[in-house]
Amino acid sequence: MEFYIVLRTVATMLIYMIVGFSLIRLKLGDIDHAKTMSSLLIYICGPCMVINAFINMDFTVSNAMSLLEFFLASFFVQALFFGVLYLIFRKKLEEARYRILILGATLGNVGFLGLPLVTSIFPEEPIVAGYSSIYVMSMNLIVFTMGVFMLTKDKKYISMGAMVKNPTTIAILIALPFYIIDLNMPQIMTEGIWLLGKMTTPICMIVLGMRLAASDLKKVFVRPFVYASSMLKLVVFPLLAYGCVSLIPVFDNTFRVSILVLSATPTAAIVLSMAEIHGCEQELSANAVLLATVFCIITLPLMVLVAG
Repeated sequence: MEFYIVLRTVATMLIYMIVGFSLIRLKLGDIDHAKTMSSLLIYICGPCMVINAFINMDFTVSNAMSLLEFFLASFFVQALFFGVLYLIFRKKLEEARYRILILGATLGNVGFLGLPLVTSIFPEEPIVAGYSSIYVMSMNLIVFTMGVFMLTKDKKYISMGAMVKNPTTIAILIALPFYIIDLNMPQIMTEGIWLLGKMTTPICMIVLGMRLAASDLKKVFVRPFVYASSMLKLVVFPLLAYGCVSLIPVFDNTFRVSILVLSATPTAAIVLSMAEIHGCEQELSANAVLLATVFCIITLPLMVLVAG
């Protein structure tokens, strides 16, 4: 059953992507519009999605402990895989493409794509939306420190300030009092936050479709380096993550499957955004994000089969 649920969800995302692709190819939109949509996604819709996840969960000590455990587990598996790849390619890191490979293979689209996937698999368990948000938070600790360092080779970005000053962490800090104390927002605010949060996946996939339409498709599909990044991200990393949490018997099936599915999401669009900001291998980053997103249509349902 879960296989078909994920297949249907991913197929819906593909439709959104086709919409964005068609906008550019039919000259109904301009690729420059994607930058504005990306800003809306990162700074407004994404944080609203996180806040909505927390205000819709009931606070219990058990749930709070599960979220903490998920944060530690998700950070551990990402740091482990990042570290292993860093050691493997440490002698080649002067070449920016190897640094992009490590980022593309580790950092996933766990919020915009991952959240609707895990909530579709476990519709009766609101905590999985919290799992997705917590995973994004743990990922951002890497993105805004080691991630930016890998792009710039500047150690000043490895700091506590960089860990905290990002949209997802700020959104979680805003949401936590409402979650813990069970504060109630005015209905008009909760409805607005819910609607903006629901916009994340369509906007994300439309933007990716627009970028795919504006790319040279021959370059996207003929670079072996990008295939290697996609294979590591979509197959090797999620299997490693699932294997790690499966070794700990206290984690239930919802926990393990959520780790697997969120780890199996394609390369995060933020890899491209950061590459553009810091002027490092923008074309390769775009290709890594786009190819992994296309291939996840096949790999994500298969990863669910792995979990049984």
